[in-house]
Order: sequence, then C-alpha cells, then structure tokens
Amino acid sequence: MFRHLTTLSTVVAIAVLGPPARAQERFPVEEATIAGVREALAAGRISCRDLVQTYLDRIAAYDQAGPKLAAIRAVNPQALRQAEAFDRDRGRLAAQPLACVPLVLKDNYNTAELPTTGGSASLAGAQPAKDAFAVAKLREAGAIVLAKANLQEFAQGGVSVSSLGGQVRNPYDLTRTPGGSSGGTGAAVAANLALAGTGTDTVNSIRSPASANSLVGLRPTQGLISLSGIMPVSKTQDAIGPITRTVSDAAALLQAMAGQDPDDPLTAASAGRPPEDYAASLKPDALRGARLGVVKALFGTKPEHAEVNRVMEQALDVLAKAGATLVPIEDPAFEANRLNAENDVQTYEFKALFNQYLAAIPNAPHKDLAGIIASGQFHKAALEKFLTGAEARQDGMAEPDYRARLGRIAAFKAHVAAVFDAERLDALVYPLQKRLVVPIGELNQADRNGIVAGLTGFPAIDVPAGFSAPSETAPLGVPIGLDLLGRPWSEGRLLGLAYAFEQATKLRRPPASAPPLGSSAP
Repeated sequence: MFRHLTTLSTVVAIAVLGPPARAQERFPVEEATIAGVREALAAGRISCRDLVQTYLDRIAAYDQAGPKLAAIRAVNPQALRQAEAFDRDRGRLAAQPLACVPLVLKDNYNTAELPTTGGSASLAGAQPAKDAFAVAKLREAGAIVLAKANLQEFAQGGVSVSSLGGQVRNPYDLTRTPGGSSGGTGAAVAANLALAGTGTDTVNSIRSPASANSLVGLRPTQGLISLSGIMPVSKTQDAIGPITRTVSDAAALLQAMAGQDPDDPLTAASAGRPPEDYAASLKPDALRGARLGVVKALFGTKPEHAEVNRVMEQALDVLAKAGATLVPIEDPAFEANRLNAENDVQTYEFKALFNQYLAAIPNAPHKDLAGIIASGQFHKAALEKFLTGAEARQDGMAEPDYRARLGRIAAFKAHVAAVFDAERLDALVYPLQKRLVVPIGELNQADRNGIVAGLTGFPAIDVPAGFSAPSETAPLGVPIGLDLLGRPWSEGRLLGLAYAFEQATKLRRPPASAPPLGSSAP
C-alpha cells in the first residue's frame, strides 16, 4: 500500500517517551492552526507525539488508501522521536514560535534525514549532506519535518505528476489535478495531512496549488528567503515560501524562513532591512483605504473562464465593501501568455544550475542532466520536451536570445513598478488561474497568471476566493483563488490585505474526501 512511503509500521512502533496529554476529548487536528496547536500543547490537551501520530494516521488513511491522494512522497521516520523530544522539554513552546509544528516539505527541499528526489525515479535515494537553509531555519523555530511531498517532477509543470510518486489527486475533486508544481504540498495541507507546508514557485507553483486547494500560498520577494539547498530551475525566477490553511499561519512560516544567507547572494538584497513582525500586520480592517489595481488582461473571456470570473466578481465586491478602492488596469503588457512565450528563461538556465546542484549530492545516481535523460527514469510524457530542450542548449546563458529576454524582464519589472506609482497602488488583483484545474490525464494547466510575479520577483499571495458550482465529482465545487501582488518587500502589507479578505469571507472549507478519522465520508 505504501509503495513510495517510508514504512509507517517502523514509525508507529516507536515507544512513547514523553508525558501523555490529559485524557480529554479528541483534539481536532482538522483545520487546526499553529496558534490553536500551541494553545492545546500549553494546556496539556494534546502531546506533541499524539499530534504527529494523528497526522501519520491521516496519511495512512487518505494518501495511499481511501481517496489515494498520492500527496506524500515519504514520511520522516524520525518525526515521532522529534515529537517525543519536544514532550520532554516543554520549555521549547515559549522559546520556539513553531514548536511542534508538523510540516510537509516539497521534495525539492534538501533534508538531512530524507532523500531529496524532485519526484524523479532517476534520483531515488539521492541524499543531501545537510538541510536547505530554509529547512534549518524552520527547525530552529521548532518545526518538525513530518514528510516530503510529491510534486510535478523537477517542479516542471502544473499538474503534479511524477515518475516516483505518481499523479497527485485534488482532494476536492478526485478526477482533477491539484495544480502544481507544489501539488503534493497543496493536497496534503488541504486534506489535513499536516499542519502546514512549503513549496517552490518559478512561475505559478506555490499559488497554483493554493488556488486549486482552498489554501493560502505566499511567494515572497525574491531574496527574502534563501534558495540554498533547493533543487533549482531558474536563478532569475525561483522563489520559495509557505502553503497554509490560514493567512496567520503563512505569516508565521514566513517569519521563520526569512533571513540573509551568505551562501545565497540574492539574499544580500535584504541586508539592512530590519526583520518585520508579520503578525503585527494582520488586522481585519487592513483593506480600508487600500488601492487595488484590477488587471483586466489577466481575466479570461471564454466560456471555460466563466466560473472563475463569477467567483472573482464576488471577491471584488467583498474587497470594495471592506473599504478598498478598485482601480481598473487596462494594460496589454500584463498578458500572461505573451509574457511566458517571450520572457520566460527556464530552459536557458536549467541545465547549468541543475548540474551544479547534482554535483553537490554525494550519492546522486546521476551527476548531470544528460545522465538523467539517458536513464529514461522520468515521466517522459510530462518532461521529455523540456529536459531535452534544456540539454540541447550548449550554454543557454550565453545565448543572445537569453540576454534579450533578460532585457525584456528588466523593462517589464520597471513597467509594473511604474503602474504602481502612477495609480498609487497597494497591490494588483487578479485570478491566479483563469480556468479551473484540469482533469487528471491532461499534462498542461493552461491560463495561469503567475508569470507576473515570476518575472518581476515581486511578492504575491493567493487566498481562497470561493468555489465553482458543486458537481457529482466535486461536492463543494472546485476551489478558486485570488492573487494579490505587491511592491518588493511589501509582504507585511500583502499579508494584511489577505488577512482582511480572509476574515471578511471565511471561504476556506476542508474537502469531503478526508473527513475526521472514525467518521463516515459523505
């Protein structure tokens, strides 16, 4: 049953060493928040071990059994031991803001105790020597790595299918994909298989699964969080960040992950910036007086876009009623398909960065992209065109077209900044996806708008905006997300705007496919 998981029986068999929680009614992990878990731990209503065990039980029940979400690539055999260590030292609760927070990490984050595979059979067993910088910071804050999540292989695409983990299912509609490439994290957090999670975002890949799974996904300003120890795609476009069920939890993870890293030159841009208290920005009236640019070019006009447009119109009404001024932005420069075609630089940068990454993994089965392609151990239908195209470039970053693309990216970044200035905007607003996530079997998620943040490096947050009409396969409907994009280093302001929208709407709903254990699914 657990063909690609660390054996759960080994994990479950570990003896209880920490003090048990007081015998009271079951703590509901479903839709739990970081603040709620901390309160329950402080009150003795639950032990850290019990919390971790409950998530492991839910993984066993819903990931490869039940709805078979295939969201989890491997569970951490050390997770229970780490939870027991917390139970023996409860003083950590006051000292560590993420004490006993069980996280699922996308399987392109280096972890010292678990292989990092990018979801590829070609890298099965590849064991990094140490944690990624961001993972180390999460652990310093007290978080527990519960599991590694399945993903679109090598983070290359939007449907979250991989040769090692298979196809991730959307817990709201098991016939559809969960978005991507961080779809395993998205499905796991949405189905309450972990308290929170992390993803990577080169174009859409944090915010696409957030949109498709009724979650909050934050892509920060490039350089706010280190990329050291993250399997790369593009030095120009990559960013990493949290995927959570609430804005407050996203703020908590961002607080822990952000920081300057001497091994990542991009983080030098944050030097001299005092650390923000992101939680202080979470005010329910934050939308009052805000100016939000509604980017018309990022809304669809075809029949397949109707459901997203309906939900977005309702969301825009909420923003206006909460006190925001909506400013129409009629500007063809934002057209996403053209930006992707003319400016995206992934194929030019991938080979050199990926080969450098592989060279640093002591036991990597293959030491370069050419070896992976020759092995044939990857999802060919989803990846072969991209991988062979990247390998065919002798030196992609020396090509004239690459330099021309960088020039256009710089011009577009300046143009977006000028729009902010001219209209005195706090954020841009648009749907992350113009259409619903595609059915399983399709290999491309069309009509996504994440490229605006991917090219500019500006921060963007996606929050639940609502659901499509219910259907036989989607009893609640399919989730739809609203993206807010801000100026560089405006994460506090963005989190505040998102929080105010979240509190005004409370649209997040858990999926029917993963009910509380012991209950009957509808």
